[in-house]
Amino acid sequence: MLQRIQTIWMLLAVLAAVFLFITGQDAEVFGNFPLINIASCVLVVIGVLSVFSFKNRKKQILLNNISIIINALLIGILLYWLLNLSGGIDFPEKGIEPVFPLIAVISLVFANIYIKRDERLVKSVDRLR
Repeated sequence: MLQRIQTIWMLLAVLAAVFLFITGQDAEVFGNFPLINIASCVLVVIGVLSVFSFKNRKKQILLNNISIIINALLIGILLYWLLNLSGGIDFPEKGIEPVFPLIAVISLVFANIYIKRDERLVKSVDRLR
């Protein structure tokens, strides 16, 4: 159902991917290839699919796990990009981009916890029938 708490966590992850798309326009990790933009768009699509597949909780968990893996890779890529910028990572104005995938990973982990809790609740009700 769309009014569950895990939906809010998943929408927060989608919002983090949108903000990464907006702020990641200047990040050139591998030359002119827009890796950050493509990954952000993929994360938004996976997040929206996950939100609207509320009837299939196993598919939701699978999509969230795929999104967690993509976000973890993005964290590594963005940290690599920040460390290779001239001047190091000491200046906070250099980039806030790795924060958004981190927020997405944390929110998706919480969403998976609540989805598994719902799955256990449904299984316990099925046993009582």
